[in-house]
Amino acid sequence: MKRMIQLMSMTVLLTLLAACGGGVQESPESLRTPYDDQIDLMQRAVDQYRETTSGLLPIKTRESDTDLYIKYPIEFSNIVPKYTEKIPANAYEKGGVFQYVIYDAEVEPRVKLVDIRAAERIRELNLRKQVNGKVPFGDEIAPNVYKIDFEAMGFKKPLTVPSPYSESQLPLVVAGNGQFYVDYSIDLANELKTTEFDVQKDEDIRYILAEKYNVLPAYSLPYRLNEAGEPMMHYEITPRTSEEKAEN
Repeated sequence: MKRMIQLMSMTVLLTLLAACGGGVQESPESLRTPYDDQIDLMQRAVDQYRETTSGLLPIKTRESDTDLYIKYPIEFSNIVPKYTEKIPANAYEKGGVFQYVIYDAEVEPRVKLVDIRAAERIRELNLRKQVNGKVPFGDEIAPNVYKIDFEAMGFKKPLTVPSPYSESQLPLVVAGNGQFYVDYSIDLANELKTTEFDVQKDEDIRYILAEKYNVLPAYSLPYRLNEAGEPMMHYEITPRTSEEKAEN
């Protein structure tokens, strides 16, 4: 009975999300633009906070295994209004699409952004997965990484997220453990054509995007170069068994 009530609640929620455009609302341009001056302002506030707290960072507490790019969100209450007048208008806390985070916290703490529209899409997929009761595995596109069978999930067309680096719409994928991720292969392939970084074969090349742009490649898997020198998602998990594939 409890399970039935939970499923009914999620079904109602998904219906509401669909009626509202899929759960990801389009914000005004001012709320989805990563303005340099706002980032610089927050960087100065963070630096001043560190100076007066013997090197501490004004961040929220996250689990130690949290993904690198979302691990250190800024706690605005630590710096507003003492070190800066107000929270940026494009911040998630003010209705914008960006979460302000600290990147490279241990070595050279820098203020960067995470586009939460990706998180909203993943949340929507997780809700639909719970309603359907199965993981929608499609074709395998990298070891332990699969396309999403959107039709099996009840979507009329594949969900995507806008790239923070180009005009592209980025696909979403599902790993062998059922977790959803954004696929930045398009943008990484473009960057590799002109990058000045000395890219090594066995390293996670997402740093190319993280170092060059103000928005981080969050909610993604690590990428490494394959034999052809192309970016390939890399996930170290146990491959799905034939029984698991048959169940889904």
